[in-house]
Amino acid sequence: MIQPVLALIAWSMVMLVWLYVRRLPALWRYAVTEPDLRARDATRSLPPQVQWPADNYTNLLEQPTLFYALCLGIYLYGINSPDLEYLAWLYVALRVIHSIVQATWNEAVVRFCMFIASSGVLGLLCVQTIRLVFNIF
Repeated sequence: MIQPVLALIAWSMVMLVWLYVRRLPALWRYAVTEPDLRARDATRSLPPQVQWPADNYTNLLEQPTLFYALCLGIYLYGINSPDLEYLAWLYVALRVIHSIVQATWNEAVVRFCMFIASSGVLGLLCVQTIRLVFNIF
């Protein structure tokens, strides 16, 4: 269960690099100054395509924290289940797809579908883990 966690953390680092690759040139191009940055709204004045990777990086620091905690709990508890491993990798794949959609084209309906799908997989991963830990069914 540690591999999907590491994969999603590595993907988050990819998005962090993507954020700066898009944002830094735009900050220079639009002559955003340090006082502008302190105002916190300066980056919102940049083109949306510049902000999308940053928005996604923020998303990767929200719900996936539950995924990390759950997977590390599974790992520490010593549960070995191919089903849980499959769900964990599916969650990672859906989050990566969500990131690519949000950072490139940002179609809200598609992005929302990816979010709902990944949330459902995370919920199922949680329910299956509870079932195994508490020996239910």
